[in-house]
Amino acid sequence: MQTAPRALWKRPLFLVSVLVLAALALWLALRPGTPTATSTAAAAQGASAPVQPSLTVTVTSPQRADWPQTVSANGGIAAWQEAVIGAEVPGLRLTEVAVQVGDRVRRGQLLARLQSATTEAEAATTRANIAEAEASLAEAQANAERARQLQATGAISAQQIQQYTTGEQTARARVAALKARADADRVRLAQTRIVAPDDGVISARAATVGAVVQPGQELFRLIRQQRLEWRAEVAATDLVKLAAGMPVTVTPAGGRAVTGKLRMVAPTVDAQTRNGLVYVDLPDPGDAKAGMFARGEFEIGRASGLMLPQGAVLQRDGFSYVFLVGADNRVQQQKVQVGRRNGDQVEVASGLDANARVVAAGAGFLADGDTVRVVAAAVAAASK
Repeated sequence: MQTAPRALWKRPLFLVSVLVLAALALWLALRPGTPTATSTAAAAQGASAPVQPSLTVTVTSPQRADWPQTVSANGGIAAWQEAVIGAEVPGLRLTEVAVQVGDRVRRGQLLARLQSATTEAEAATTRANIAEAEASLAEAQANAERARQLQATGAISAQQIQQYTTGEQTARARVAALKARADADRVRLAQTRIVAPDDGVISARAATVGAVVQPGQELFRLIRQQRLEWRAEVAATDLVKLAAGMPVTVTPAGGRAVTGKLRMVAPTVDAQTRNGLVYVDLPDPGDAKAGMFARGEFEIGRASGLMLPQGAVLQRDGFSYVFLVGADNRVQQQKVQVGRRNGDQVEVASGLDANARVVAAGAGFLADGDTVRVVAAAVAAASK
C-alpha cells in the first residue's frame, strides 16, 4: 500500500527536473555572445572573404607648373583728375544749362550760358567811346603836326607847341585805354558761355536755370578724359617688390576684372599703418565707377610649384589633408601645406611627394584606412 503512492510522488519530480534542465540549456544557447554553430560558420566564412571597398574613386598625381607670384591689395577707384567748373563773372543769372550728369563732352563744348545783355551793352558803349577817342586823336595829331611846322618860323610860341604835343599824346593814351577796356568786355562776354576745359564726362552738376552765380561757385565737375585710376594701400614689406609699369588685375566690387598698369608708387609710407599708396591707371575701366571699392593683384613674377585639383584637398580642424592611395587600395590621410590658388587648382607647398597617388575627388567621404576601388576618370564620369 505504501509503494504505489511513493512512485506517484517521484514521477512529477522527475518531470520537473527534466523541464528545468531543458530550459537552462535553451537559455545558454540563445544568450548573446554565445557562439552557435551557425555564427561560428559565418565567422569562418567572413574571415576568408575579401573586404568590400567603401567608395569608387579616381586618383591623380601632383603636376608641376609655373604659378604667378602676386601681391594683393585693396583700395578705391577714383577719377585721375576731376575739374571743378564755375562762373568767372559775378552777379549774372544762369539762362541755360546744356548738359546733365553722365554726359560726355568735348573741349570747348557749351555747358551753360549766363545772361549777356548787360555785358553786351557795356561792350557797345566801349566801342562808341573808342570811336570818339579816335576822332579826338586825329584832331590832336593834326594840331601837333601844324605846331611842329610853325616852330621854325617863330609864329607860335614854344608853350603852345608843347600843349599841342601833349594833347596828341593824351588822345593816343585814351584810345589805347578804351581798346584795352574793349578787350576786357570781350573776355567778359566770352565768360558768359561756360564751356568744358577738357574732354571728359560730367560727374556732378549744381547749375540751375535762374540762379545768380558768383565767381568761384561750383557749377559742374568733370572727370578729365574719362580717365579712372585705382588707389590702393600696400604694406611696406610688399611695396619694395612693385615698380612702375607692372600689370595689375583690378576687380571692382560686383564687377568684372579689368587690366591696369601701375603708374606710380608713392614716395612715402604712412607712419601709423606702415602702408604706402600705389596709383594704377585703368585705360579701359569697364564696369568700374569712381568711388567703387576694388581688390587688385600685382604680378611680380612666376615660380614653379606642385598643383592638385581643389577637390583633392580636404580642410579639417583648420588643417589641409589629402588621401594617398596605397598598393593595396587602402587610403592614408596625409597632412599638407597649401599655398597659392589659381582657378580650381591649389598649390601644395610641402608634405607631398611628386609621385604620390592622391584621391582626386570625394575625399570628404573617406576615413583613414578605408579601402577604395580605383577607376579611370573617364569611367567614373560615365558612371555618373
